[in-house]
Amino acid sequence: MIKICFLILFISSNFFAQNVIVKDAKTAKPLELVSVYSGDLNRSLITDSKGRVDISFFKNNKELVFRLLGYEKLKLSLEEIAKLNYVVLLKEQPVSLENVVVSSNRWEEDRREVVQTIELITPKDVEFMNPQTAADMLTMTGNVFVQKSQLGGGSPMIRGFATNRLLMVVDNVRINTAIFRSGNIQNVISLDANSLANAQVIFGPGSVIFGSDAIGGVMEFNTLVPQYSYSSEPLFKSNFMSRYSSVNNERTGNLNFSVGLQNWGFLTSVTYSKFDDLKMGSDAPAEYLRNEYQARINGKDTAIVNSDPLVQKSSGYSQINLMQKVRFKPNDEWEFNYGFHYSATTDVPRYDRLIEYRNGKLRSAEWYYGPQKWMMNTITATNFSNSPFYDLSKIIFAHQWFEESRHDRNFNNNNKNNRVDVVNALSLNIDLLKTLTETSQLNYGAEVVINKVGSFGEGENITTGIKKPINTRYPDGSTWNSYSLYASYKNKLSEKYVLQTALRYTLVHTQSEYDTTFFKFPFTTSELTTGALTGSVGFIWNPEKDLQVNLSLSTGFRAPNIDDIGKVFDSAPGSVVVPNANLKPEYITSVELGLIKLFSDNLKFELTGYYSYLDNALVSRDFQLNGLDSIVYDGTNSRVQAIQNAAFASIWGIQTGIEFKFFNYFGFSTKLSYQCGKEEDDAGAEVPLRHAPPYYGTVRLHFEKSGLNLMIYADYNGEVSYDNLAPTERDKPAIYAKDANGKPYSPGWFTLNLKGGYQINDYLQLNAGIENILDKGYRTYSSGIVAPGRNFIGSLRVML
Repeated sequence: MIKICFLILFISSNFFAQNVIVKDAKTAKPLELVSVYSGDLNRSLITDSKGRVDISFFKNNKELVFRLLGYEKLKLSLEEIAKLNYVVLLKEQPVSLENVVVSSNRWEEDRREVVQTIELITPKDVEFMNPQTAADMLTMTGNVFVQKSQLGGGSPMIRGFATNRLLMVVDNVRINTAIFRSGNIQNVISLDANSLANAQVIFGPGSVIFGSDAIGGVMEFNTLVPQYSYSSEPLFKSNFMSRYSSVNNERTGNLNFSVGLQNWGFLTSVTYSKFDDLKMGSDAPAEYLRNEYQARINGKDTAIVNSDPLVQKSSGYSQINLMQKVRFKPNDEWEFNYGFHYSATTDVPRYDRLIEYRNGKLRSAEWYYGPQKWMMNTITATNFSNSPFYDLSKIIFAHQWFEESRHDRNFNNNNKNNRVDVVNALSLNIDLLKTLTETSQLNYGAEVVINKVGSFGEGENITTGIKKPINTRYPDGSTWNSYSLYASYKNKLSEKYVLQTALRYTLVHTQSEYDTTFFKFPFTTSELTTGALTGSVGFIWNPEKDLQVNLSLSTGFRAPNIDDIGKVFDSAPGSVVVPNANLKPEYITSVELGLIKLFSDNLKFELTGYYSYLDNALVSRDFQLNGLDSIVYDGTNSRVQAIQNAAFASIWGIQTGIEFKFFNYFGFSTKLSYQCGKEEDDAGAEVPLRHAPPYYGTVRLHFEKSGLNLMIYADYNGEVSYDNLAPTERDKPAIYAKDANGKPYSPGWFTLNLKGGYQINDYLQLNAGIENILDKGYRTYSSGIVAPGRNFIGSLRVML
């Protein structure tokens, strides 16, 4: 009798421990990264590289959902799965409204229940398009504009806002620090596009969920997660990628490998890239050519004639990225994740400064950013519970360390300025999710962010080696701390209507002490405590299964940071920005109306319109220091300016896209973004908004069959005439072409490109492409470096 009972228990336990294999219905190939869940996306399991998933976790559920981007969502009961011998087949679905998962509220959600406009980037997109950096990855979406002062950079512009008015998030941790500036920033290149599980761009204010800085949008990057083994044997997986690009002699290699046990997972990723000087297109305007460049010869600064003016001398650099992940699940209720990220560049020449002239001669002998370094350690604890307060909770503790530096020396001047800035950042996030009823859900939480800034300055005579202190960029030892509470509520009023509301309160405190050795500031300390209340409401209407209409009203804010309050730097030749402690947050109010329409199952049309108004805008304006409107800074008499709440800005725009699948193997898509922005100038007049680029977009024709992918596409960008240039851009003639009147302007441009990929077998994938086939010479708006000319790309991926 005991033996019979034991046999029954054994059979029962093995029934519920049964692995399911998910395959492509056409090819019968196992599908990786399929989400399997019952009711709640955030409790989903993921199929491994062999298409396997253990469904024992769902033994008490009646129905399971299987979903993967590009395939029809499938619902099956446990009995139906058993009848299929635990093999589930998913059918491809070319175009869909519902089978997309996003995480705009810090938890995974069905795209049809999210009111914001979102651009999703998948690893498949990255593999096919082969972007050199994460900045290039954002550009390839066709919906994000990226400015580049130098090759080692990339400053996204979203809906007329950029830099510290956009928020970067990695694995649910904010990356923006107390020294993110209003000038172009390059931090996005610290991320490794080859180690991402996905990335998404959330357009419009996101402060309610993500806090300060999320005015124009949020760029959220989710890195690879180790997989568990669904058998008693370890799961081993490794990928190697090698890429070469001709236009700057790029050599990139990536290796990532993982080991999965039943309750443990480990993943390591390493990427190294080396870029030589970038070559522009052959028909570039004469103003873009690099006719001469700087060099130090026999102890003397020398201007050397460039043998090939199309080559942008002093633009190359190298970079390394490291990532380590550990995942542990002791039981069904708890999971722990540890993540380590490290990124470092070599010195990065600031190309836009190296091409400036003064009195007919090169202005700078040296101008480069020192190694840009970023390190992050995160520990995440996730609890699955049915308590009265939450069903799911997530606690994230993170420490980040940033280092950046600036090094400059004027031509024929032996004195070199070296300024180094370091930020230590601690953060704690508590996110809770509670299902209130079958149709309503509440997610709420708290966030604490602590930043401490270290800033150092040293002058050096490169001939004698004598060093001396110089003024620092920021007040050394400054702190910027933020404390927030938020709540978001969602209610599916019916099959056709979804309501979303959210509220957040943030308290920010900053403190700085000023060294008056070099500048006699009228104060020696500054302290600022300010609060911000933001909210949003969104309404989703699905009148038909193939139609979705979104309407939202949202607010966002950016609290003054140390860069706003305490910075001393040269914003442009002849101007110096000095500290100003009398600041308050800037606020944005934005309304958005969006439509998504599906025609049959192969044509999708999207259109979004928006209007935003920024009040109390933090802008640089003329200022006085101790009654003086100009001071000597780094040997140059400079006009005094300071960041002030002195303006407003307004912007409206549209985003539209079409996706069409035809003849089984062909696809056509197009995207267009248009924005028009104005801001208030010193005199109270409205002038063009600096970070509102001209219209831009992409048109693509795609073919995919039997492992072969081909795409021919055109990217384009409109003209910005002199009259439509922001006043601050008119003051940068070195980076613009000249119109018929000799005034700076940004010409329109387009490029024709070809990409291809072939899956040789289960282990080898070959990708190749030609970018800028016509070898156009062009600069993207506001950029310092000229865009790449004709570029031949080849990459090989080995998957084991």
